[in-house]
Amino acid sequence: MFQRLLLITLLFAGLLCRAQPNDPLAGFCIDANVFAGKVIKHTEKFHLPVPDLSSGLDINLQWKTYGKKEWEQRRRYPTIGIGFTYTNYGIDSVYGRCFSIYPNIEIPIISGNRLQWTVRIGDGAGFVTRKFSRQPDFDTLNNAIGSNLNDYASFMTDVRFHINHHWYVQAGFNFSHISNASYHQPNLGINMVGGHVGIKYFPVTSRPKRITHELKPLKNRWLGQFRATIAFNQSNAPLGPTYPIYLATALASKRWISKNKAFLGFDYSYHEQINAFMRNNGAVPAGTEKDRSYKVAFLVGNEFLLGRVGVVLQTGVYLKQAFQTQGKLYQKLGGNLYLLQREKGPIKELYICAFLKTHLSVAELAEVGFGMSF
Repeated sequence: MFQRLLLITLLFAGLLCRAQPNDPLAGFCIDANVFAGKVIKHTEKFHLPVPDLSSGLDINLQWKTYGKKEWEQRRRYPTIGIGFTYTNYGIDSVYGRCFSIYPNIEIPIISGNRLQWTVRIGDGAGFVTRKFSRQPDFDTLNNAIGSNLNDYASFMTDVRFHINHHWYVQAGFNFSHISNASYHQPNLGINMVGGHVGIKYFPVTSRPKRITHELKPLKNRWLGQFRATIAFNQSNAPLGPTYPIYLATALASKRWISKNKAFLGFDYSYHEQINAFMRNNGAVPAGTEKDRSYKVAFLVGNEFLLGRVGVVLQTGVYLKQAFQTQGKLYQKLGGNLYLLQREKGPIKELYICAFLKTHLSVAELAEVGFGMSF
């Protein structure tokens, strides 16, 4: 978990390493939204009472890119930020409250003189004030959250009205998810969907002077890629031992429209927790545990390239299941931070990476590691 949060910080730092033109605050803004919504029962195992109303406040410090880097122009000058969110789920004695911090990127869908439609995605850390516990404070009703520190993911989309170069007003919809990716049990997570209204304030200007490059299309090259990662899961019993998961991925990728990489390949994962479960419970004939402790899957996905940062969306279907299963399909959301990028040479890319693996709305694990392309 901590390794993943460190990588997220590095990814965000890679986006911020640039200078502003003219006034240092040109393009900087404070984005504030109040939101309200409902907790969703996303699995039949979710037995917590659903609050009548959940609410909160989101403060986002944002910087508009202006074209210093080529990727900023290719991505139509997105906005990057660091968000701070307070969430009151509505039943403090069960859910507690969540304080979150998360890097994010805002991408314009429609940009007019007065009206805008944008999408914002972010991922970071959330501290929850209540969790499952047996001591010293007895709370076994909360089977959604097994640790105070969790992953916090946010998705927001809104329509915005441009008043002047300093002020915007906006309204839209949002979705948030918290979980610890089974690093501690129980870990059903909490999903919340709702709406928000807010304002943006630019102390200097909302329209910094842009730098326009004469961009040449990048070659739509094929690459062979390999990555190795590790994750940790707790046994199914709360407060039980923690086991490693070893993962390896082989894939082929093709760059397209100079700012994306489509890819396909195979995922392998070996689960020590599943091995231990079978040994401890005599679930299979002795000596066959290892053969039933790994998974193989076929995967497809896309990587959105933002300079030295890549945002990865991936889905896969299992070709071989382990003894314990969670469905036929899975999804991964994560990122790569590139330490090496070049068009020629035996090794063309070298990167560190982190991913959250889920089965729809239920998180399975958080993995961190490295990869290379050739």
